[in-house]
Amino acid sequence: MSLGEFDLIQKFFTRSVKRAALGVGDDCALFATSPGMQLAVSSDMLVEGRHFLSTVAPERLGHKALAVNLSDLAACGAKPVAFTLALALPRADERFLEGFSRGLLALADLHDCELIGGDTTQGPLNICIAVFGEVPVGNALLRSGAKPGDDLYVSGTLGDARLALEVFRGAVALEGTSFDAVRSAMETPQPRVALGMALRGIATSAIDVSDGLLGDLAHVLRRSGVGATLEIDAMPRSTVMAAQTVAWQRECTLAGGDDYELIFSAPPALAEPVRAAAREAQTGVTRIGRIEAQAGLRLIDRDGLAVENRFGSFDHFRS
Repeated sequence: MSLGEFDLIQKFFTRSVKRAALGVGDDCALFATSPGMQLAVSSDMLVEGRHFLSTVAPERLGHKALAVNLSDLAACGAKPVAFTLALALPRADERFLEGFSRGLLALADLHDCELIGGDTTQGPLNICIAVFGEVPVGNALLRSGAKPGDDLYVSGTLGDARLALEVFRGAVALEGTSFDAVRSAMETPQPRVALGMALRGIATSAIDVSDGLLGDLAHVLRRSGVGATLEIDAMPRSTVMAAQTVAWQRECTLAGGDDYELIFSAPPALAEPVRAAAREAQTGVTRIGRIEAQAGLRLIDRDGLAVENRFGSFDHFRS
């Protein structure tokens, strides 16, 4: 006998709650935050054929569905607390659900983030998660705080997810462990939650890299009313990325998207606290430029020469 809607919720997604007053199974979840804390909320949707390929393993899809939401909390410096899951399924496929829920809940457990409710329906595969986090009042990292003179940093490495996509498209040839590495970056990104929390009181602004570094940085510059100069050959790269042509390296690291690393600004005087935060979070960070009073984004190469900005950014209705 096939699974019904409430059967699949009970079997794969019902868990005992810890912080929530009431979790899965009623019309609303009931949730209390801690005194002196603000609730950070974000929601992201993943649509098959738009955000992920049909060939992705269910366990990896479950991981990524939550990871992209946790990355938004990381960009605010918030500690994950809970999330809801809305899931449209073509059919109640137990094999898919077993893998999907395993990947989803393993990442949830890693970040002590509990599933407290949601919705299921039949339809094209579509995953929507709303995530909730806590941050001390006045300590949230925002897009609007960058100041002239601040250094610009990015975490981790950039471009591997885009490189994997280009392999699937047939534009780039990679085999063996090199392809496995970039495919893993695309399908199982690691949200920088620990780094975001460690940067509270240090970073003046932050955003995660979802649509491409240049496009996401532009949001910070616009909200902060500043400009920047970016050292495009200083972008941190994996060994696989470093083996590609300079043109592909620049395209993937500057405009690739799907990296889920953090771009953030901080005063030069706080360079050592930035490094200490990175060590605490066990995440590498790289200085990639500086914030300036003059509006606009200027690109320079390793020799300090200006580079024309011909790079795009992902847009759901233009890409």
